[in-house]
Amino acid sequence: MDTSRIMTDLSQFTGTETWWKHPIFRSYTYTDGVKYVADSCKAYWLIDAILSHQGNKKVSKQEFQVWKLTKQGDESWMLACEDGDNHKVVDQIIQFSDFPLNIVTIWLTDRVLLLPSEY
Repeated sequence: MDTSRIMTDLSQFTGTETWWKHPIFRSYTYTDGVKYVADSCKAYWLIDAILSHQGNKKVSKQEFQVWKLTKQGDESWMLACEDGDNHKVVDQIIQFSDFPLNIVTIWLTDRVLLLPSEY
């Protein structure tokens, strides 16, 4: 699927009809919008990466988390978590991905991953 189509589709998510349960991190759910990102961008690894950071006490103590996956100048990516006040909590360099977008933002609150437009 092309990037412009994905971006257009992402703007359509304003809520969710289904709460998807993660198969490993069973106490976490995600919305239709996050599932769309995972499906259309072949990026279930992104959900796994965000949830795997919840084992870090510095991260898990944040009630509201803003996760941004941002393309760096080459094939590498930065996955960064901020609190709701733009303070960096943790980041991770991902050496390679074929993720089709230059940036995506996913929020985590109340053990639910969602797109900002779904809040």
